[in-house]
Amino acid sequence: MYRGKLIIALLAALALAGCSTTRSLRSGEFLLRKNTVKVNEESFSASGLNSYLAQKPNSYLLGINPLLSVYNWAGDSESGFAGFLRRVGTPPVVYDPSKVEESIASMENHLRYIGYYGSTVESDVRVRGRKVYVTYYVTLGRRYEISTVEYEIPDYGTFRQDFQADIPNSEVKAGGILSEQSLEAEAERSARYLRNQGYYGFSRSFYAFEADTLARDGKARLKYSVLDYALGDDPASAREHKKFSIGDVAFTYPKELKIRPRVLENLNLLRPGQPYSEEAINTTYTRLTNVSMFNGVNVNVTPASEDQVDCNISLRASGLQGFKTNLEASVNSTGLIGISPQLSYFHKNIFHGGEVLNVGLKGNFQFKPNDNVSSQEVSVTTSLRFPRFIGLPNHIFKGPYIPRTDVSLAYNYQNRPEYRRSVISSAFTYNGRLSERLFYQFSPARANISRIYDIDETFLNQFIDNVFMLEMFTDNFDLGVSGMLYYTTDASTIPSRPYHYARLSVDVAGNVLSLFNSVLPADPYFQDEHLIWGIPYAQYVRGELQLGKTFRFGPKDRQALALRFLAGAGYAYGNSMAPPLDKMFYCGGSTSMRGWQARTLGPGNDTSLAEFFVIPTQMGLMKLEANMEYRFPLFWKFEGATFVDVGNIWDYVEESEEESDAFVLKNLPESIGMNWGLGLRLNFDLILLRLDLGIRLHDPGRDAGDRWVAPNGWFKGSNMALHFGVGYPF
Repeated sequence: MYRGKLIIALLAALALAGCSTTRSLRSGEFLLRKNTVKVNEESFSASGLNSYLAQKPNSYLLGINPLLSVYNWAGDSESGFAGFLRRVGTPPVVYDPSKVEESIASMENHLRYIGYYGSTVESDVRVRGRKVYVTYYVTLGRRYEISTVEYEIPDYGTFRQDFQADIPNSEVKAGGILSEQSLEAEAERSARYLRNQGYYGFSRSFYAFEADTLARDGKARLKYSVLDYALGDDPASAREHKKFSIGDVAFTYPKELKIRPRVLENLNLLRPGQPYSEEAINTTYTRLTNVSMFNGVNVNVTPASEDQVDCNISLRASGLQGFKTNLEASVNSTGLIGISPQLSYFHKNIFHGGEVLNVGLKGNFQFKPNDNVSSQEVSVTTSLRFPRFIGLPNHIFKGPYIPRTDVSLAYNYQNRPEYRRSVISSAFTYNGRLSERLFYQFSPARANISRIYDIDETFLNQFIDNVFMLEMFTDNFDLGVSGMLYYTTDASTIPSRPYHYARLSVDVAGNVLSLFNSVLPADPYFQDEHLIWGIPYAQYVRGELQLGKTFRFGPKDRQALALRFLAGAGYAYGNSMAPPLDKMFYCGGSTSMRGWQARTLGPGNDTSLAEFFVIPTQMGLMKLEANMEYRFPLFWKFEGATFVDVGNIWDYVEESEEESDAFVLKNLPESIGMNWGLGLRLNFDLILLRLDLGIRLHDPGRDAGDRWVAPNGWFKGSNMALHFGVGYPF
C-alpha cells in the first residue's frame, strides 16, 4: 500500500512537470524561456552579468518548476484549491521587450563601473512557437592602466601626516586598473582609516578623483584629492578636519534589567579622554551584543564641542526567562519507532551579570507498537554560562569577541532490555571566538562516572569470552580534557548563502590518572587495570574531523548542493581495552546515514551486535561517512531535497574477533553502506522542520552477493527509514 501511494505521488509530480507552461498565455503573449549572455573575451565570466538582467525565466529543478503547470491547470479561479495553487504557485514569465533594453542599459552601466569603458551590448531575440529565447552579445570596452597617482591633501594640523602614513595601504596605485568601483572602495577604506585616527564624521564624500586618459601611452594619470567640504556642498562651507576625543560615556537601560556596573565596565572599551575611534565604537557594540541578555544595543555618538564627542549606549533587554522545546522522531519499516522530546528552561541574567542558566530535560524512547520491546533514556542537564574567561583578568580580552566559561552537571538514566545504566557528567569549559569565522571550545577538566547494573545474564553470556565487549559494559570513570576548533564562513542557524566549514574535535582521558598507578589499587579481575573509588578509569584518545561545503545557484540562489565528509577514530590504551560507550561511534539517524535508524548500521559487515541487543546499539571504533544533498524550492516555504549518504563504522583488526567488522582495505567496498532518499522541509528562516525518507542502496549487513538492493526491493521490508528533525542535517 505504502509503495503504491509513493509511486502514484511520483507519477503525479512527473505529470505536472510535463504539462504545458504556455497554456494560460493570452493572444500575442510569449513565454520567456531562456536568457543567454555571451562575451567576446573568454577570460571574462559571463555569469557575473546575469544579475543585471531585468527579466528572467522561471527555472528550478531540471529547468522546470512543476508548480507552473499546476498554476496553469488551476485556471483563473481565485477560490478553493485552484485559488490556493495560484497564490502559492509561480506564474510563467511573459516576455516584455522593454525589459531587454533595460537589461542592456544595466549591463553597460555595470561594465563601465568595473572599468570597461565604451562597452556595448546587443540583443538577439528568437521566437520558437510561443517561447522566446534572448541572447545578449557583449563587446567589452577599453581598460586603462594607472600610470601615476598625484595627491592633493590639505596641510593643517596632523591631517596630511596621518593621511600620508596610510598611502602604502591604498588600493589605488600606479599599475592598477582604473575603475569607478576601485575608486569608491578606496575612498571608503581611507575614510574608515581616518575615522579610526580620530576624525569623527569623516566620509568618502570628501574624496575627489580626476583621471586623464588622453596620454599618448594610452594610460591614465590619476589625481587623488581630499577636500575640505563634501562633494555637492558649497566650497564656502569648507572647514578643517579635526581630531576628536571621547567625552562623557553613559549607559541607559530599562529599570527592570538588573546589571552590576562592573559587568558593563568590563564590556565597554570607551573611556573619557581617549582619542575617538570608530573601531573602538564598533568593538564595544559587538561585545555588548554577544551578551544574550541584551536584545538590542545602540551606541549613539554626538558632538559635544569642536573636538569632543559624547557616547550614549542604550540597551534593550531580551526575554530574560523562557522555555524551549524540541522534538525528533524516526521510524523504519520494521515498526521500530524512536521519539526524542526535549524541554529546557533558561534564565539569561540569573546573577545580574549576564550569567545564563540552562536546565534541560530530554528523553529518548524507542518502542514497537503491540510489542513489549522498548527502551527509555532520560537525562537532566544543568549548565551555567559566565560571560568572561574565569581565571584570567578581563583586560586581556580587548577584541570584539568575549570569551565564555561554562560549568555543567548532568545525570543520564538508561533503561534497556539488556541492562540499566546511570551516568553522572560534569565539565568546566571555555568557549568563544578567535575571529569572525573561527570558534573554539576547550574543557580543561571534564568527568563522567558510569554505572551499569541489572545486566541480563543471557545478554552478558553472548560475549563472555570477548574482553573488549565486556569492558564496554562495566563501570568506568572517565576523567580527561577535550577541545574543539570550528571554522565556518556562515555561522547562522539556517544558512542562506554559499559557505564551507571544518570542525575538529579531540578527547584525551586517563593520562593524568595513570601517573598515580603505583598507588592505585589493581582490578581483581583485570590485573592490568587500576581503580579509583572502586571503578576502573578510562584511558583513550578520540578524534573526529568534519568538512563541509554548500554551493548556491539558480534564481535568487535558492538551490543548493551540500557536501559533507566525516572521519573519526578512537583508541583505548594503558588502563583500558575499549573507550566508554558514550565515546564509541555509530551510524544512522536523522543527521547521518538516513537509510538506517540510529545505531543500526555496522560495524562493517558484522550483524552479531544486532543479535546481542533487542534495541539496536551497533558501535565501532572508527567511522567514515560522506553525504551529498541537493536542495531546491517547491512553493511557499516548502523545500525539497534528494540525497545520497555513504559510510559505516568499523573496529580495528586487533580488537576484532572476526574480519567482517574490522577496517580492512580489501573489504572496504563490501562494508560500505549506501542510501539515497527524498526530503521535505518547511523553512521559516529562524527554524526549519525536516522530514527525510532514506532508502538503502547497498546494505553491508546483508549476506554477500545480496548487498546491492535492486529497485524492486527499495520499498520492501526494513529497507527504508523515515526521520523527522529540526534544522538541516549538515
